[in-house]
Amino acid sequence: MRKESIRKDSNLVKKQINKLVTKRLTLGAVFTALTVALSTFYIPIGATKVFPIQHMMNGLAGVLLGPWYAALVALATGSIRNLLGLGTLYAYPGGIPGAIVVGLVYRYLGESDYATLTEPIGTVVIGATLSALILAPMRGQGLTLYFFWTAFAVSSVPGSILGYIVLKSLRRLGLDEMLL
Repeated sequence: MRKESIRKDSNLVKKQINKLVTKRLTLGAVFTALTVALSTFYIPIGATKVFPIQHMMNGLAGVLLGPWYAALVALATGSIRNLLGLGTLYAYPGGIPGAIVVGLVYRYLGESDYATLTEPIGTVVIGATLSALILAPMRGQGLTLYFFWTAFAVSSVPGSILGYIVLKSLRRLGLDEMLL
């Protein structure tokens, strides 16, 4: 009798985990689609295209999905934008670190919506630095660290603020609970 009860509990846990994974993958796909669809709005700065909507979605995904799903959303979005000719290779260091930082800050430093505002730490400090020190030289571009910090901040700071506002709106309407 005891083994049967444990087996039922185990199956129930597996079903709940599968359901959560499915919901997160689905919401991640929706975030990716929305970000790509809104990618027609960008600001060209030098060799980069800055997308504030990407950083807004990084904040939302980091808080609602966690760091690794948020990173997958940023990776998928950057890949699709590049395939469609809407983005540049700078989408990867410009998007993925910001999503991870938001997710980690939210998870480990207190579950506060203010975590969305930490997106520029990942994008500007980590992503722009990687772009300047690794990606630009590999592409034969002599762009400076200051250039990348400025360009990425122009996109990331307003995007993270917009992400915070959208997240607070979703929470106020009770839609955040519906999503997950």
